[in-house]
Amino acid sequence: MILAVLQARMTSARLPGKAMAPLRGEPMVWRQVERIRAARTVSRLIVATSVEPVDDPLATYLLSRGQSVLRGAASNLAERFLRTVEAASAPTHLVRIKGDCPFVDPAIIDDIVRLALSTGAAYASNRVERTYPKGLEVEVASVAALNASIALADPQSAGTRSPLAQIRARPDLFAQAHHHAPRDLSRLDWRVKTPADFAFARAVYDALHAADPAFAMQDVLDITQGRQDLARWAA
Repeated sequence: MILAVLQARMTSARLPGKAMAPLRGEPMVWRQVERIRAARTVSRLIVATSVEPVDDPLATYLLSRGQSVLRGAASNLAERFLRTVEAASAPTHLVRIKGDCPFVDPAIIDDIVRLALSTGAAYASNRVERTYPKGLEVEVASVAALNASIALADPQSAGTRSPLAQIRARPDLFAQAHHHAPRDLSRLDWRVKTPADFAFARAVYDALHAADPAFAMQDVLDITQGRQDLARWAA
C-alpha cells in the first residue's frame, strides 16, 4: 500500500495562513489534496499538521471534507512520520509532499512511485538530482528505510530532522533512484512562499483548473509563455 503524506501548516514567515488561501474557490490545501488523489499509484492520503492552536482551522476544515488528518508535535518530525505510518494500513512506501506545492503533478507522483517499485530502491525522488522546478518535488521512501533511518538517527537531532533527509544523506546505506525531467528546469521556483508566489498560483489556476483540475507541469510551462505578468516563473 502506498501512503501519501501532505505536510501542511498555517504558519509561514512571509505568507501566514497560505494553506487556507483560496484558489478557484477552495483552500490551497484542498487543491493539493485533489491533485494528490488524482495519482493512480496512491492508495491513501493523510494530511500531517501540528497540534498547535494555529492549525486548528486547517484540521477542522479537512476533517469536515472527509480528509484524514494526523496532528503531532510541531517540533518532532520523526514522531509525526511514525504516527502517520501507524495510522495507515501497513503501507510499504510513503510519498512525501510539502504544503507549499500547489502544482504537484499527479503524473510525476506516479512516475516516481513506479521508479521506487521497479528498482527496489529504498528512496526515489526528483529532488536529489534536480531537473524539475522547485515545488514539484516528490519523495518516495520504503517504510522499512524510514524506520531504519529513525533508529539510526542521532538522538539529539532525531526529532527535528526529517527522516527522509537522513535517508538522502546516506546513499551508502539506502539505495536511491532518481527521476529526471525531459530538460533541466531546476532554475524555476513554483513554490508558494510569498504573496507574489500566490498571485502566480492564482493566475495559473484561473487559466487551467476549470478545463483540467489535474493539469500537468507542461500546461503550466505553456501558460507562462508570452505573458509578461508571469515571466518570472517562465522557462
